[in-house]
Amino acid sequence: MKLTILGGGGFRVPLVYEAMATGATGLQVDEIALQDVDAARLRTITEVIDGVRAQLEADGRAAHPPRVTATTDLREAVTGADFVFSAVRVGGAEARTVDERVALGLGLLGQETIGPGGLAYALRTIPVALEIARTVAEVAPAAWVINFTNPAGIVTEAMRSILGDRVVGICDTPIGLVRRVGRLLDVDLVAGERGAEVDYVGLNHLGWLRSVTVDGVDRLPALLADDAALEEIEEARLIGKDWVRADGALPNEYLYYYLHTASAIERITGSATTRGEFLAKQQGDFYLAAADVAADVAAPGAPTAGSAQHDDADPSGESCCSSPVDLWRSTLHEREATYMAESRDEERREEDVAGGGYQEVALRLMTALATGRRERMILDVGNISADRQDAPAAERIVPELPADAVLEVLCEVDGDGVHPLPIAPIELGRLGMMSTLRAAERKILEAATTGSREAAWLGFATHPLVSSPELGAKLLEGYIAGHPQIAELLGRD
Repeated sequence: MKLTILGGGGFRVPLVYEAMATGATGLQVDEIALQDVDAARLRTITEVIDGVRAQLEADGRAAHPPRVTATTDLREAVTGADFVFSAVRVGGAEARTVDERVALGLGLLGQETIGPGGLAYALRTIPVALEIARTVAEVAPAAWVINFTNPAGIVTEAMRSILGDRVVGICDTPIGLVRRVGRLLDVDLVAGERGAEVDYVGLNHLGWLRSVTVDGVDRLPALLADDAALEEIEEARLIGKDWVRADGALPNEYLYYYLHTASAIERITGSATTRGEFLAKQQGDFYLAAADVAADVAAPGAPTAGSAQHDDADPSGESCCSSPVDLWRSTLHEREATYMAESRDEERREEDVAGGGYQEVALRLMTALATGRRERMILDVGNISADRQDAPAAERIVPELPADAVLEVLCEVDGDGVHPLPIAPIELGRLGMMSTLRAAERKILEAATTGSREAAWLGFATHPLVSSPELGAKLLEGYIAGHPQIAELLGRD
């Protein structure tokens, strides 16, 4: 079995390799083909993976380590793939800083996937995602594509126009929420233990857990009434216990940016750097340091990757680690611990940092599709299957939304594909938030596929965190000036 990872020089890729090599689900992947436009980053991540493999073998945890190949050629990487992970970041972390700063300069939220920054990210990413989809359809038509690329909802929606139901979006935040609730109830909610059912619905980074039924009883109302229980749920601490109690649902953590927008902007602008600037420096430093460490390790008499010491990060900023893999692990922990730092008044709790991630959800998804072993997980899927777009609206997951809209809901996965599970009717307020956001995103999708500046302007102007034609025009001009990809796509006057 061949897995291709697009964006294979990305920082999180070794996590995917580790999940595959340990074979937690029993699925055997024979080859992982890494593809990236940055050859130097590919080399670094390949060296990290070599270290991961050596450590797993030394610990006796390497069940079936896949061989790893690396290339900058998209067609070469995808040809013959059974699964394709799309995890690209067009423009790199440096482009993310432009997304953030243009918005912040206008007094708006500057964030990777939420607000105008997310729209700018989508505008320069969708053309690349469509090229990926066309390539997969040509050289690996039977492959399943699992989209990690943000903003995952609208990017997956774009790719579905070519690949149909064989592309699925994935995000770990809703599963993280469900797991935190499951820990409190001592029930594996995802697996459906004790007849558990969960109702989670929304768009990517805009969703709500609305009911949690165990042994036939909805346990969510009692949980919402219990302050001690809510204290154990990261999302409730972020957004406010009184609010989630009044709303009657537990929100995805990204609702923080919609419900506390002014506070988020104040915290971001009050920091020395934006999240994008932090990651650009952190990752830039990592790739440079990892190359130096790799050169040292390769020198005669140096220790091998498997014999490297697992040192903690040195707060002085000096090199902490004796191999690329140890440097990567140290950097990874810092990255995860500072995730959404602007939303917190406390350090992130260790159980939330270690709460799982994309790689584990993706491995379970792959295993279910490849073996037929049933799994349940929250995924980004079409409102109705691609071959039933003309079916009556009542047969859609959310009848009020377009048939080809991509939603984030609980699904059952098996060898026949991905099957969304029924949900209760959506409340008007939630439906309004979802439809307003997706309408703005669809204008950006139109701009990305037609080059229309007018569509891009409408998309920026009508986003619920902008709602201003004047600001929409200024955002558009700022992103054209800051992003060569967007300038080329839309053209300059």
